[in-house]
Amino acid sequence: MQTGPALRETVILGANAVWYIAVYGGSAVLLMASSDIRLTYPVLFWFIGYVLVLWYFVPRIRVRSRKVSMVRSMLTGRVVDCYANIAMVKLYSNQSDEDNFIRLGIDQHTESYRHHLRLTTGLSVSISLLNAVMIFSAGTVAILLWTKGAIALGAIAMTLPLTLQLANVAGWVAHNATQLFENMGTVEDGFQSISVSHQSEDRLDAKALLIGGGSIDFENVVFSYAKHLRPVLQRVNLSIKAGERVGLVGASGAGKSTLAHLLLRLFEPDGGRISIDGQDIMSVTLESLWQQTAMVTQDTSLLNRSIRENIGLGKRGCTDEEIRDVAARVRALDFIEALEDPEGNRGFDAVVGDRGVRLSGGQKQRIAMARAMLKNAPILILDEATSALDTEAEAIIQEELDELMKGRTVLAIAHRSSTLVRMDRTVLLTEQKIIEVDRSEWLAAH
Repeated sequence: MQTGPALRETVILGANAVWYIAVYGGSAVLLMASSDIRLTYPVLFWFIGYVLVLWYFVPRIRVRSRKVSMVRSMLTGRVVDCYANIAMVKLYSNQSDEDNFIRLGIDQHTESYRHHLRLTTGLSVSISLLNAVMIFSAGTVAILLWTKGAIALGAIAMTLPLTLQLANVAGWVAHNATQLFENMGTVEDGFQSISVSHQSEDRLDAKALLIGGGSIDFENVVFSYAKHLRPVLQRVNLSIKAGERVGLVGASGAGKSTLAHLLLRLFEPDGGRISIDGQDIMSVTLESLWQQTAMVTQDTSLLNRSIRENIGLGKRGCTDEEIRDVAARVRALDFIEALEDPEGNRGFDAVVGDRGVRLSGGQKQRIAMARAMLKNAPILILDEATSALDTEAEAIIQEELDELMKGRTVLAIAHRSSTLVRMDRTVLLTEQKIIEVDRSEWLAAH
């Protein structure tokens, strides 16, 4: 938000500073030189001193300005972090600890801003001293030359106003130069965020994904979250037939959710190939890939919008009847119709709050399921999709999940037996490899 206005001000101030110095300074020197070249000496020495002062102060102001911008971003991040996780803060943190944490950030911001102001004050004082010396010197030289008869009285009347106005312009330019480099610090800080490249982008020759049956193949897939870390997945191979339901199990941290995220190209594999109906997902457009897949996650994300808008994300241009129908199928109508937000919106118009804070975990998960049902994608990914539901609610929802999974290719990450028994087969992800397991033996052991 700050980068755009700062960049505009940088261009305008920079152009104005150069224009005023070049036009007014040059004109003043030429006019004085026309009377006597010696009248220009004080101005020329002043100009050298002026350049040296700017050369010393302005780059330092730029560095300090960038630091102020970075510290301001840090302080804003601390405040946002605290409020975004306010429930956890209340449960596990001391109020005084959080106050001290925020206060420390404010103190750092104040100190960095104080250092910045010291430099700008030093620049202003130095320019003011230079201007005073120039005006005094120019006046003295002019009077001495007049007493010797070298110049006319009118030359003094011309020299003093020119130097006074030049001093005013110099102060204005110095102020502009300070603002210019303050803005440059803000722009540099902003571009650290703006210029970050996308992790996943469409290739120039990317084509739309064409779904036939919806078969999925992972071939020698390798992935790690950083080059220096041990790979999460090492030469993983898994084939899922079109319309097949596969349950994926394994210990926490084995890479189950990572495998699902790679299929959706939320990350890109370091090696190997992932294909859908024989089409390498790296060669298709991201939009077409996401249109053909639906996912219900354990950590349900909802936008700070109405129930209707959150469910409606599943299908562009859907009707109210379609939204109401999928809400009824996941047994969510009762709690939706009873909802009312602080602004008085009720039912499907009620706003759920930041990340759905006004809903319980089970309610958010039902909204996510309704959204997935409305999307009606041929490939369905379930990542602990019923983890936030109680046993009774899960039994009801499982019936709707059975209906949702019909005719679709399903990859279900689950530990609950109620989910795994509905799968055609179960595979185990362990030690970075896929192992086929007997579902009945797994359920008996777990």
